[in-house]
Amino acid sequence: MARPVWQRWWILLLALCPVLALSAPRCAVDDWGREVCLSGAAQRIAALSPGATELVFAAGAGAHVVAVVAYSDFPPAAQAVPSVGSHTRLDLEALVTLRPDLVIAWVTGNPAEQIETLADLGMPVFYIEPRDFDGVSTAIERLAYLAGTEAEGERVAAAFRAGMAELAARYEAAAPVPVFYQVWDEPLMTVNNDHLIGKVLTLCGGVNVFGDLDRLVPRIAVESVLVANPEAIVAGGMGEENRHWLTYWEQYPHLQAVARNNLFFVPPSLIQRPTPRLLEGSRILCQKLEQARARR
Repeated sequence: MARPVWQRWWILLLALCPVLALSAPRCAVDDWGREVCLSGAAQRIAALSPGATELVFAAGAGAHVVAVVAYSDFPPAAQAVPSVGSHTRLDLEALVTLRPDLVIAWVTGNPAEQIETLADLGMPVFYIEPRDFDGVSTAIERLAYLAGTEAEGERVAAAFRAGMAELAARYEAAAPVPVFYQVWDEPLMTVNNDHLIGKVLTLCGGVNVFGDLDRLVPRIAVESVLVANPEAIVAGGMGEENRHWLTYWEQYPHLQAVARNNLFFVPPSLIQRPTPRLLEGSRILCQKLEQARARR
């Protein structure tokens, strides 16, 4: 027997619900405090920093990424996506050709004039730059919402929050360890306490010896490190297995960090990108500082 007309329409409506939801307008506030609205879930996303690429994939929207920039090497699937230059200099012609319907920009890393050009062309630009742990989680959730992949984004964000909370509880009463974190070698650069890496140091019970400096990533002199005499020196180097920045400090045997063999390497992609892998990098850093405590 044929179904009543109203029932056939109801079945059709239920079948269309996911499509209707994806095509409904979506708005989210970016890290510049701007509300960015799309006519529907993003289908063609350009991620203009390696961290942005990781966050979009973490949000479950990796299949929608049509453009990345140099060094967008994680997850491995990102390496197959067309690159449109570097985060500091974009190939605008190549990017425009890929017709993104959402551009994920880096607040302080992308060239402002080029991003403004993209906005002038009518491309929605969503700025991100997480400055704390919750900022990483909310970035994932907001990107997932804009891409229509909320379920996966919420799952990943919740797992990251739980992992960081567990670390905070574990090291809450840990004995403090004075630390110098080296983010670059020439010029010599570090981070202050407002930087995300600085917050990881604090989480692990570290005391950032340059934490009170004004700039997020200040330049310092070697002499300043010698005067601060940190108990541990942590560096990321210029590659995932490159420790040569640490060997430089071995010429100063009077440094506490050298005398106690507390020269520690943490793969930079695990701690210098504001992504879910920061949890893994934080665990490694916390373990390194535990080694320093054991050597007292």
